[in-house]
Order: sequence, then C-alpha cells, then structure tokens
Amino acid sequence: MDTLKQKSESPRHETATIPDLRIVPTRLLVAHELHDKQRSEPLIVQLRAEGLLKNPPVVAASQPSTDRYIVLDGANRVLALDELGIQHTLVQVVAYESDSVELLTWYHVVSHVDPKHLQDRFTHVPGLEIANSEFLHAKAELSRRAILAYCLFADGRVITLSGGGLDIETRTELLHAIVNVYIHDGRLDRTNTDHLDELHTAYPDMTAAIIFPHYAPVEVMDLAQSGLKVPPGLTRHIIHGRALRLNYPLAKLSVDIPLEEKNRELRDWVQNCFKVRKVRYYAESTYLFDE
Repeated sequence: MDTLKQKSESPRHETATIPDLRIVPTRLLVAHELHDKQRSEPLIVQLRAEGLLKNPPVVAASQPSTDRYIVLDGANRVLALDELGIQHTLVQVVAYESDSVELLTWYHVVSHVDPKHLQDRFTHVPGLEIANSEFLHAKAELSRRAILAYCLFADGRVITLSGGGLDIETRTELLHAIVNVYIHDGRLDRTNTDHLDELHTAYPDMTAAIIFPHYAPVEVMDLAQSGLKVPPGLTRHIIHGRALRLNYPLAKLSVDIPLEEKNRELRDWVQNCFKVRKVRYYAESTYLFDE
C-alpha cells in the first residue's frame, strides 16, 4: 500500500488543456531513477498480454539543444517497452518547472524484517556512517542535507545514515547501497509520512521507515544528464493534467512506418477522442479504486 500525505501549498491552475502527447524514439528517453524489477517484470507480462499502453510515461525535454527526454514518471514502463522491442514510445511531455508539475518524495516502509538485522546490515555498508539520533534532530539534519537519510524504527528509535561528503556521485552510490540493504528482503511499501502513529496504522507489521531528502527539479535534471540515477521509488511527480487510460495499441507504436506518420495518426486519434467526448477532465484531486 502506497500512501501519499504531502499536500501542495501553492495554488494551481485548473484550466483544462489538451495534453502534449508525442511518439518518440525509446532510445531518447533518459531515466533519472533505476527501475524496480518487482514492478517492471509484471508490467512486461501485462503489456504483452493486453497489447495496450494504458498510461503514457511523463517526460520533460532535457535541454533545448538536445532531443533527449528525462523520464519523470514511468521508468518501469519505458524499460518494459524496451524489453518488448518497441522502438517508439507514446509519452506525455510537460514543462518541468511549471505550475503543472510538483516534485515530492517517497519514503520506504520496510516490513517483515528483523530490526536488529536491518541495522546490522546498514553497519556493513562501506562508507556509510550510522549514529543514534532524536527524531526532530534527524529531520533537521536531513532538511539541510547533512545526512543522506534517517531510519525510523517501529519502536520510535532513530538512526541517521550519512557519508559521501559533497560528492554527488558518492552520495548517490551510498543511497543505492542503503536501498539495497532491504529492497530484496521482506516487504517494501512507499509512503509520504514520517508520523509514527500513521505508519503503525497503515503498516502494523512495519520494521522501519527510511526517510529520504526532498529533491528539486534542477537536481533531477542534473543527475539524469550526468548519467546518475537515484534508487527506485524515491521521487514522486504529481502531474496536473495527467493523461491516463489512453489504452493506445502497442501495434500502432511498433508498426514499421515513419515516426512523423505515427505522430500524425496519434494527433488524429486524440482529436477524435475529444470529438466523440471520450475524454473527461477532473480538476479536483481524485481517488481511483481500480488501480
């Protein structure tokens, strides 16, 4: 169960506009985070069985001088399509630093793992520094990036995880090492709360929650363009005006015709969907119960 607690503090424009949908070469899509095999492998099976791309990956243009796109949401879908040999991908292009995009952070909830085992494994990560801490102090240290993350155990104990100095590559490698401690053991859920009572309610079997720092859009772009990737399941992009449930046939993406023709067909398809009123815009925040 993934829970989202963060809320936007800034007003958003609620004007419905046609989303910028394009078909682009899959090879031009650059991920900013590693894929999660637990999510990508079932996606491959689903895409092969259904033959439909339900929700297009969301991307932002890398730089005006390049033709690459940074994948903001949908890294597992891009990997799955690439694994299926589909050379062109339908994406939704957004302006990253506009009002239509919010960048939040997922925290990781680890369950069904012995807490002593979890802490012992952290101590064996080369270069990772571990210290006991008070909750509020750990939050303050994380907010000023003095630490990489902190671990909030189910009994309320807190340890800080630090190291790497100011070198972004080393810090990123340590973040991967932190996630690798638990990603293959027990159960991993995503949440946006570090309130212990809320965590206990949502995850009664939790061992600990790993709390990560908040990223800025410029950091995500810089990491991707530098060839670095954050661990899977850290960044959470909220797209206002997100295009969902397109159910676009994969056959239209894989057919051997010029890319320009594929995009003409896509534009005609989108216009027809609006013409026959198959598209509905929801300005309000929405809960979906069939995901």
